[in-house]
Amino acid sequence: MSEGARMMALEKISRSFFLSLSKNKVLNIGAKKWGLGLGASQVVAGTTIESMIKTVSQLNNEGLLCTVDHLGEFVLSKEEARYATKKCIETLEAIATSGVNCQLSVKLTQLGLDIDDQFCLENMKEIMKVAKKFHNFVQIDMEDYSRKKATLEILAALRESYDNVGTVIQAYLYDAEDDVEMLKGMPLRLVKGAYKEQEVVAFQDKARIDNQYLRIIKKHLMNGSYTAIGSHDHVIIDKVIEFANQNGIPRTQFEFQMLYGFRTDLQKDLVDKGYTMRVYVPFGEDWYGYFMRRLAERPQNVTFALKGLLSK
Repeated sequence: MSEGARMMALEKISRSFFLSLSKNKVLNIGAKKWGLGLGASQVVAGTTIESMIKTVSQLNNEGLLCTVDHLGEFVLSKEEARYATKKCIETLEAIATSGVNCQLSVKLTQLGLDIDDQFCLENMKEIMKVAKKFHNFVQIDMEDYSRKKATLEILAALRESYDNVGTVIQAYLYDAEDDVEMLKGMPLRLVKGAYKEQEVVAFQDKARIDNQYLRIIKKHLMNGSYTAIGSHDHVIIDKVIEFANQNGIPRTQFEFQMLYGFRTDLQKDLVDKGYTMRVYVPFGEDWYGYFMRRLAERPQNVTFALKGLLSK
């Protein structure tokens, strides 16, 4: 086996291992007791709204915009979903009070999607009322494929009354290009995709994912729609910039988005070049699942986390 093939095999094993850990409820419960360990403090902005606001303020001072996500996993009761809804509303209120430049990202499973679609929609409406009051924007994160249809249905229901809400399209899904066409004119975050999906619904090959990713970015931009490019891939970023320049697409029509704690030099470089750069900032006690998914994405992230742990 060649060195390249060996590395690909190890990456696949690593991804499967950490994705399986991310779904472990026992470890998730334990993580809340440990606090932000295992290097997670480098990629999670604390466990409280106060710690998040402090981090966002620091990022704003560096020329970076933000979107924040109050983390939550395994929400199986209406009480938990109502609590998550309350925390989202408190987050919007804190953003408005502090004056930081920041939006809100939400996951519908945290708001009761797996309990009842209508219940989840009502929780989202409560959040949207507050977001509209404070002239803020809410991004609905896309989760695994089994929840995509319900997510888009809730989005459509919300868009009947609110234009300050959008969602995420994942390029590794075969039907991503169709979804981008259907959502023409809506602000979208476009990403490659972070969940482990079956071959029947998603590309498994990196080259094919990258090709589709660029296609949907170009499609949304050419449709005149506001486009958030969620990627740490400098090759993709360079190609987007080149495409925008060649087609006269103004910088006000798109932004780049990256995760808090990753590729900070590239984030700063984009800001210095005059591009809008938004950082996805997660916070909260329920950090474990998010952190495991970040470790699953790239083997380099494991080294990154271990360095953080050893430096404590």
